[in-house]
Amino acid sequence: MTRVKRGNVARKRRKKILKLAKGYRGAHSGLFRTSKQQVMKALRYSYIGRKNKKREFRRLWICRINAAARLNSLTYSTFMYKLKKANIGLNRKMLAQMAVLDPSSFKHLVQHIL
Repeated sequence: MTRVKRGNVARKRRKKILKLAKGYRGAHSGLFRTSKQQVMKALRYSYIGRKNKKREFRRLWICRINAAARLNSLTYSTFMYKLKKANIGLNRKMLAQMAVLDPSSFKHLVQHIL
């Protein structure tokens, strides 16, 4: 079998991984094999994290809406039901912003749907 000269392909591949591993602690940033493992793990976690971020924010918004609704003598579920029944199409993010930054308008919204 003939010898294959790879040129700078191998070096480029290693440098790409080591660049991604920059800032990792100890051997995880300097040694190719360990940094490759850590980069693969980090990329997996970042993929999962992007999905989890959406769940976490939705939970936060629901908590904030629930707290504001309870201040106006409603539970979250009844508040959302009455919003849907009144054909008010505000999403949870906007409702949570309203509950935190402008409680008076949130109270007005509650009075409107009752």
